[in-house]
Amino acid sequence: MDKIKRPGYDLSLPKSLALYVTVFTLTALLLSTVTGSVCSRISDAIQASYPMNGERYYLTNEQGEQLGEGAIISQMPASPSARDQRMLDLLDVFPVFAAPVYSALCIIAAALLFYRNKLKKPLALLRTASEKISGNDLDFQIEYDSEDELGQLCSSFEIMRKALAGNFKEMWRQVEERKQLNAAFAHELRTPLTVLKGYNEILQASDNPQTRETAATMGKHISRMETYISGMSSLRRLEDAQPEYKTVSLQPFLSSLKESAEIVCTKNGKALFVQNKTSAAQMSVDAEFISQVCNNLVANAVRYARTSVTLSFAVSGGSLLLSVSDDGKGFSKSCLKKAADPYFTSETDHSGHFGLGLYICRLLCERHGGCLKIENTADGAKVSAFFIPPV
Repeated sequence: MDKIKRPGYDLSLPKSLALYVTVFTLTALLLSTVTGSVCSRISDAIQASYPMNGERYYLTNEQGEQLGEGAIISQMPASPSARDQRMLDLLDVFPVFAAPVYSALCIIAAALLFYRNKLKKPLALLRTASEKISGNDLDFQIEYDSEDELGQLCSSFEIMRKALAGNFKEMWRQVEERKQLNAAFAHELRTPLTVLKGYNEILQASDNPQTRETAATMGKHISRMETYISGMSSLRRLEDAQPEYKTVSLQPFLSSLKESAEIVCTKNGKALFVQNKTSAAQMSVDAEFISQVCNNLVANAVRYARTSVTLSFAVSGGSLLLSVSDDGKGFSKSCLKKAADPYFTSETDHSGHFGLGLYICRLLCERHGGCLKIENTADGAKVSAFFIPPV
C-alpha cells in the first residue's frame, strides 16, 4: 500500500532528482507566466482609467455647417499621476526579476524535498547503524524498503551486520572454548606434575651423582611447567574478572606501589626513580587491578634495564596514568606490534617467562576502561597504563 501511495519511492536517485528538477522548473515557468499576465492586466487597468486626449476635426459644407460628428486626430492617452506612473514602471520590471527568483526558490525546494524524501531517512539509519556497530552493538535491524541505491546500500549494510553478528558469536564461542580448554588443560596437568615432582625429589636424594644431576635438570623443567600452568590458571581468572571500584586515598596508595617497586629493583640491583605528578586526594579505582599492572610492568622493566627503572604517576582528564620506563635496548619494530599478545616473547629461553605479563596488563587496563601503550624512548622502552574511573 505504501508503494501505491508513493509511486516514485523506488525510483533511482538520478531519476528522482531529474523528476524533482523537471517538476519545479515547470512550476517556476508557470509562476513566471502567471506573474507576467497578472502584471499586464493590472497595467492595462491603470491605463484604461485615464481618458484619451486629442483634437476633433469636422467636415463642413459651402455654408460652413459641420457635417457628421467629426474625427479625433492624433489621439493620445492622458498622462497618469506620479503614483500610478511608479506603479506602471514597477509592473513592467517585476516580471523580469520574478523569473530568476522563482527559479532559485524552486531549485531550493526541489533539493530540500529530494533530501527529505530520498536521503534523510536512509542516511539517518546508516549513521545510527555505524554508531552501534562501532560500539559493538549488533542487536538491531536496518529496515528501509526502497529499491533505490540507498535502499540497496541499507540492504548490504544489513547483510554485513548479520555477518558480523555471526562472526562475533563464533569468535566468542571459540574464545570460551579456548578458556575452557586452557582451564581443563591446566587442571589435568597438575596431578601428573605433582607425581613427577615427588619422584624427582626421590631421585635427587640418590647416591648416584649422575642421577642427582639428571633429577636436577628434570626439576628445572618441572618448575617451568608449574609456572606455565599457574600462568594459564591466572589468565583464565583474569579474563573473567571485572573491576570493583572503590574510592581510595591516592597518595598512600601510590606510595605503596612505590615501595613494592623499590623492593623488586633493589633485589635485582637496579635503581628506581619515581615521578609523582598527581595532586588528587582521592579516586575511584580498582586498587588490585592497578597494583597487579604496576608489579608486572616493574618486573618486566627490571629484566631488561641496564641500570635504572623510572616509575611515573599522573592524572590527566580524570584518568590515572602509570608509566614504567627502563634504560634497556628497547623493543624491536616487530615486538612493538606483538608485545602485548598472549604467549608472545622475544626470548629464546622461556624459563619462568611465557609472554603473559604485558598481555595481562593490557587485559586489566581494558577492563578498567583504559588501555596499554607500548613505545620506545631515546633511552630505552616505556609502557604506559591508563585507568579510567567509572562515570
